[in-house]
Amino acid sequence: MTVQFRKLTTIVEEVALEGGKEVSPAARIAIVAAVIANPWADQGFVEDLGPGIAEVASDLGALLAPRVAEALGAPIEAYGKAAIVGLGGEIEHGSALIHTLSFGNHFRNVASATTLLPAVEKRGPAGIVFDIPLKHITDATIRSHHQTIEVRISDAPHSNEIVVALAGAAQGRPQQRLAAFNPDEK
Repeated sequence: MTVQFRKLTTIVEEVALEGGKEVSPAARIAIVAAVIANPWADQGFVEDLGPGIAEVASDLGALLAPRVAEALGAPIEAYGKAAIVGLGGEIEHGSALIHTLSFGNHFRNVASATTLLPAVEKRGPAGIVFDIPLKHITDATIRSHHQTIEVRISDAPHSNEIVVALAGAAQGRPQQRLAAFNPDEK
């Protein structure tokens, strides 16, 4: 099956100046979001989400992951994901699509990653603002790569839709200067 989407949005943010100081090379984050029909819309409470997951999740991951890498144009060092469910659905519908290896492993493979993908899930109206958390692709304790990117798709999600997005960064935060993680720190 090929994922059917109403809209596919790609955003590339490039920060060249942070704190009054040049960022060189510029810090880049790419986001690719697909606006899809909620596979469980208009069905009432669905006890078994498995068939919808099997039908959509893997193809959705396969669609988004390589597009993030292509838009970023550099190796991915930090990554994250999001599912924003329209008001006619349940938060669990978004979670069902993004919290499965059949979805996430596409991004892990593209990024040569080993850590869990940080995520945000929420329900809201079209145009809702959401933040995608990002962490390092192989070591979640690397503080420099803990960051978020704000996203908004002006006309999505409709009530019976889900926005599913992946984000990748080519580096940590611009001008990061915190000490390395120390588990003994108080």
